[in-house]
Amino acid sequence: MGDTLEFNEIYQESKGSWNDGRLRFSKQNLVYKSSKTGKVDNIPAAELSQATWRRVCLGHGIKLATSSGHVYKYDGFRDTDYERISEFFKANYKVELTEKDMCVKGWNWGTAKFSGPLLSFDVNDSSVFEIPLASVSQCATGKNEVTLEFHQNDDAEVSLMEVRFYVPPGPADEGADPVEAFAANVLSKADVIQATGDAVCVFKELQCLTPRGRYDILIYPAFLHLHGKTFDYKIPYTTVLRLFLLPHKDQRQMFFVISLDPPIKQGQTRYHFLILLFSKEEELRLTLNMSEEEVEKRYEGKLSKNMSGSLYEMVSRVMKALVNRKITVPGNFQGNTPGAQCITCSYKAQSGLLYPLERGFIYVHKPPVHLRFEEISCVNFARGTTTTRSFDFEVETKQGNQFTFSSIEREEYGKLFDFVNAKKLNIKNRGFKEGMKSKNNEYSDSDEDQHDAYLERMKAEGKIREEGDGSNDSDEETDESFNPGEESDVAEEYDSNASVSDSGSGGDGTDDEGKKKKPAKKAKVVKERKERKPRKEKKQKDTNAPKRPMSSYMLWLNSSRERIKSENPGISITEISKKAGEMWKQIGKDDKEGWDRKAEEAKKNYEKAMKEYRENGGGSSTPAKKEGKKAGGKKEDKKAGGKKRRSDGGEKEKEQGGNDSFKSREFISSEESSSEGERKKAKKAKGKPKSKESEEEEEVMTTPPSSEADSD
Repeated sequence: MGDTLEFNEIYQESKGSWNDGRLRFSKQNLVYKSSKTGKVDNIPAAELSQATWRRVCLGHGIKLATSSGHVYKYDGFRDTDYERISEFFKANYKVELTEKDMCVKGWNWGTAKFSGPLLSFDVNDSSVFEIPLASVSQCATGKNEVTLEFHQNDDAEVSLMEVRFYVPPGPADEGADPVEAFAANVLSKADVIQATGDAVCVFKELQCLTPRGRYDILIYPAFLHLHGKTFDYKIPYTTVLRLFLLPHKDQRQMFFVISLDPPIKQGQTRYHFLILLFSKEEELRLTLNMSEEEVEKRYEGKLSKNMSGSLYEMVSRVMKALVNRKITVPGNFQGNTPGAQCITCSYKAQSGLLYPLERGFIYVHKPPVHLRFEEISCVNFARGTTTTRSFDFEVETKQGNQFTFSSIEREEYGKLFDFVNAKKLNIKNRGFKEGMKSKNNEYSDSDEDQHDAYLERMKAEGKIREEGDGSNDSDEETDESFNPGEESDVAEEYDSNASVSDSGSGGDGTDDEGKKKKPAKKAKVVKERKERKPRKEKKQKDTNAPKRPMSSYMLWLNSSRERIKSENPGISITEISKKAGEMWKQIGKDDKEGWDRKAEEAKKNYEKAMKEYRENGGGSSTPAKKEGKKAGGKKEDKKAGGKKRRSDGGEKEKEQGGNDSFKSREFISSEESSSEGERKKAKKAKGKPKSKESEEEEEVMTTPPSSEADSD
């Protein structure tokens, strides 16, 4: 058996709500860490006195009792875990894990037993239910009745409000009232705050941001009392989770933040954080309402009877000693502003400060948000919705909640990205943002409100690609863009403009009367139509061309792929690549040199084969151009095709126009011999490159039928 036992998804009940976490048994201690709050229960092995195994609603549970009187209950174990845990407890803790059944008879008459912080209701020595007295908020007595009221948990869907116990009267000879005795036992362990005695110290008129106002803070040994003009709050130290001391961005003020669970309530409002604001210039001389011996004995040198210094230092020092919690301060993060350890941003339309800490983020002040790294699933850097002079920082938790901190200055991007990257948080858009960082001048030097560096880069690449395609296809598109015979509005407008410019326009762009022409707008439309034309088919690869040589790694992978499959049955294709990459890194230097020599030899063979391929006329032109060469040469075919298309177009114009006069396409000639089917074929052939055979067919189809018309 190992030195430790670890269990995931172990649940702890907290005021009617189940919180999951991780439980670890080691030889020195037992540690439970809540996934929700991050609170840690540390039980030294020497203090463990009793362990009970029980069947509960979430499977099986363990009840642990310590010599100091504390009781801890953890549920969510499987039945098969009993033997492992029992053997571990016997071997390391010298404690026997005993099994105990719960009573399920449903009786409501039994015996109430007080054992430490628990009230157990038993029937025939079997427990029916247990009430943690720390959850009791009020205890009221009546005639033969005791009523218990409980603290409410906002996370619980259903909450237990109160329980009433009927206490029968005792014998007449007993002087003590059983009802009062029952209530006294409850109040001795209940979380009912009663201000008894004098306060240890008092801080007058402290500025509080949440809840807003000025409060007198009275420090008692067991709780904190906030006394304001309208509201009073009593906060037990057991509800304090964390303490934060955060410097303001102006370096003249300090935030002192107290994290609370459960939160304090004001009507329907819950305050999970108590935020105090101090000025660094405020000084205070503090005297504790205790003797020096008592201070030394209770606080072990953490406090002294007389202290002086800054007000925020005094408050934080006293709170640290009484609450017995560490104070969290910002780490090594430095913002763009010199000396600032925070970032100005907005959250839910409220401006505030975001502090990157060593183990999380905290935002103050309205509303306060604390996010631990262990509960963060991923972060995302997003462009601002209104302007690129700022960006948004999005944090997504493992529970599916998303927090967006917006309006962060673009100068803070580099510092925040480096911090998140150093903490090894999952960045959702890492590739995109690193590209932005490498081209910081595109992002940071922009003065345009709607500038998008990523969009501009994509446009530039598209423009280069279009220019490259246009240069390759310019030779073949010269005569195809002008088709006078097509039934197109744009083509007719272009035709009319072209005939006017050919017949009555000079070189300076004027007509016969000396007036300026205005065909620019129509020509622009034609240009747009040209750009929207479907692209021609891409250049097809020659199957006879030599294949490029493989690298040394690919040669090794091809030879080792079957061996990897046999050694790892059922492995997927992606896992094969990962496994091969790991194996390649472990290969020795001599073996890699052997594969490098093979790759070099393959490269030489490829160059030799490519040279022979080019000498034989391969790879110099596209298949379309090769066909042109076989038919008698590229230039001759091209010229002939151009003349043929122009002549065809001229003949069609004569056929449609008669005595060189322009007629619209609605005009139908009685002498026209072309059938409706031929016109449909012409439409289908529109926009397609014409081969030599199709051009010859077109010449036959478009021959003027003047002789047949004359003979008729």
